[in-house]
Amino acid sequence: MIRHIEFANIHNFRDVGGYATADGRSVRWQRLYRADSLGWLAGDDIETFRALRVRTVIDLRHPFEAEKYGRVPEEHGLAYHNLPIEGRRWDVAVFDEDLGVARYLADRYLEVTEDGVDNLRTAMETIARADCAPVVIHCAAGKDRTGLLSAIVLSLLGVADDDIVADYALTGLATERFIAAWQARHPGGTVWPGFGLAPAEAMRMFLTDLCARHGSVEGYVTETIGLGPGVIGELREHLLTGSGPGG
Repeated sequence: MIRHIEFANIHNFRDVGGYATADGRSVRWQRLYRADSLGWLAGDDIETFRALRVRTVIDLRHPFEAEKYGRVPEEHGLAYHNLPIEGRRWDVAVFDEDLGVARYLADRYLEVTEDGVDNLRTAMETIARADCAPVVIHCAAGKDRTGLLSAIVLSLLGVADDDIVADYALTGLATERFIAAWQARHPGGTVWPGFGLAPAEAMRMFLTDLCARHGSVEGYVTETIGLGPGVIGELREHLLTGSGPGG
């Protein structure tokens, strides 16, 4: 199966299927995708997108981002949910070079787990419904907000941390294109050192810190987000191949 879906104007669209889980199953392909801004879809890219038969788009950006940069084109039968999960806006002025990009990003992700609880719950409830699939979750670069939600979903499915970290780091393949696109829109501008980067250590730090706070990712999801066992079971039922132990 194909993980990276090629588009002309979208740089970071990929399938999260294929990863093995602790109980011997694997994540189904063509059920859940992650992407950068679908507001850039145009021309032949629209036909590529239609061929995926996506039913649901979860846009994790702020409403002003969707208004300024565009949203997925309206299509008959396509459900669109704008569910911003970022509370505190990023202040790159506080970036400490001595601590590094990975630490800065991991701290921002932890803030999202505090501030975005309600919309994270709605997003996960939507992803858990089989009749919503295929689902695309996206933000601006498909890296930070999307990376966080993807990591939580994959962890709930039983995917190993090493694979979750590796999946997150795949965004690095699009970094040069992100920078080139930004510079084309902002001639002469300068980007902060972490722009477009997805260092593996950022996701590893985030998962470690989240588990230190809540015992496990599932502990965070059940106790803080408030996702019940029925929804988690539904998520695993339709996103995983085969059946679990005793199934």
